[in-house]
Amino acid sequence: MGAAVMAADYRMFAGVNLYHFTGGPCAELVALGAARVQGARQMRCIVAVGNHGRGVIAPCGRDRQVFVDYYPTMRVIVPTPAGLRSVLAADLMPLAQRWTPEAGMNGLDPLLYQDPETAGPPIIRFNPRYLEAVRSGAKTKTTRFRDPAQPGPARLVFESDPEVVLSAEVTGVRHCLVSDLTDGDAQAEGLTTAAELREALKGHYPDLARTDEVDVITFRTNDEKGAA
Repeated sequence: MGAAVMAADYRMFAGVNLYHFTGGPCAELVALGAARVQGARQMRCIVAVGNHGRGVIAPCGRDRQVFVDYYPTMRVIVPTPAGLRSVLAADLMPLAQRWTPEAGMNGLDPLLYQDPETAGPPIIRFNPRYLEAVRSGAKTKTTRFRDPAQPGPARLVFESDPEVVLSAEVTGVRHCLVSDLTDGDAQAEGLTTAAELREALKGHYPDLARTDEVDVITFRTNDEKGAA
């Protein structure tokens, strides 16, 4: 691969990658390094070309991140089905996190990106083996240790592949000691006795003691099928 970069003062710099199975810098980074060595600090455009007639090649993901971090307004020549096109480096990495030598890594722009964990109703996560019991209404409670919930809308996320999400409503949260769990709590979880529920909780929380406080969360689903 070979690459050429044009600096703001219209000087041209070239670079070639030296392929080796242990890796190494891409031609674009070699060209940018050559430009920096010779005093160029701002770049106008860059292009990379492959050997054996491959023509213009789009930059890899690592190169794109470097372009965005150092030269977000630089134009990058890329191949498209309609022919060669010049695009802004920043446009090659939508929703990218920016890095600068001064500030390090910056967060994602909240105007463009929403964390799925915080966008929408709170999430309550379940082992996928509970999916059918929840869907059928056999399980209407879940007991949690240091995993609080609040009454109101919720998303029940079953960690299968792919994930299954049920829309739900948390109708109640009761704080109690493990020793105070009742047979009714167990039966609402599809079990029989409080002793059976305590034993099941040990599978999720091996260090759980009878004197620990847990949250007994009561919920109802808003749909029968959910969404994958």
